[in-house]
Order: sequence, then structure tokens, then C-alpha cells
Amino acid sequence: MEAAAFYGFSTLAIASALFILFTKNLIYAAFALFLAFLGVGALYVLAGADFLGVTQIMIYVGGILVLLIFGIMLTQKGDKSADPSKPNRIEVLIKREVWGFLIGTGFFIFLLKVIFTSDFRMAGDSINSKSTIKTIGVELMTSHLLPFEIAAVLLLVALIGAAYLAMNRNPTP
Repeated sequence: MEAAAFYGFSTLAIASALFILFTKNLIYAAFALFLAFLGVGALYVLAGADFLGVTQIMIYVGGILVLLIFGIMLTQKGDKSADPSKPNRIEVLIKREVWGFLIGTGFFIFLLKVIFTSDFRMAGDSINSKSTIKTIGVELMTSHLLPFEIAAVLLLVALIGAAYLAMNRNPTP
């Protein structure tokens, strides 16, 4: 049962990632990213990292993806002559496509080398399937409170900076 779930969620994440890679419609890519995040979150839960899986879904699906979709919708060009039925197209220079392809191919070959040279056998006992949420919560609120608060302030500053950058400072009709 776990193997079937693992292969199902892996297939979902990989198929969604490939769809993101090959589609040129940004909105479709954003929704495929939603499925990829869900697949990765489910894989985290299957691996016994339930807190990481829930965090993946809450932060990336609930926050980052919504911001990405709003960013896509708010940065559309006001081209009145464009056909609204045509999908959004990404215009990329040929030079950048070549460099992107070369860098992506090199990274893919590197990852293949890492995968084929790795030893994936289990070392030691199997992991206890006890939930980690309570342990992480206690650790964050006791011994790791200061780094937790610093991260919270840093995220708040990043949020304020992003809102400042998104302001329209030169409103010209």
C-alpha cells in the first residue's frame, strides 16, 4: 500500500514538474505547480516527516503559490489588441534558451550521476512512525525560541520589502 502511494505521488510530482517545464501558459504552470507541491508534501508525509509535509502544503501551496498567481495576474501587460482567448506566452531570447538548455542538461547529468552512484540501501533500523509535530513545537518554543523569533522578524521585513517594491510609484495612465 505504501509503495503504491509512493509511486502515485511521485508520478504526480514528476508529471506536474514536466508539465511546468513544457507549458508556455503561466497560469497552467502555476496550477501544475500546485499539484507538484501537493505531491512533494505527500511524499514528506509518507517518509515520516509529517510536520514538513504539512508545512510544505501550508506555506508553498497556501502562500507562495497564491502570491505567484497574484503576481502573474497583476503583471500582465495591458495589451488591448491581444486576443483574450490565446494563452499567455513567455518570450525568451534564443541566446537565453541555449544557455538555459545547456545549464539544465548539465545539472540533469550531474543529478543522474549522483543517483546512479548512490547507495540507497537502508542503514540501521527502520524509522519509528511517531509524529514529530509535538517534538518540533516544544523545541521551537523552548530551546530554539531566539532563532525562531529572528526568522519571524526576517520574514516580516521581507514581506514589508516586497510590498514596498510592489507599490506603483509612477502612476501614468
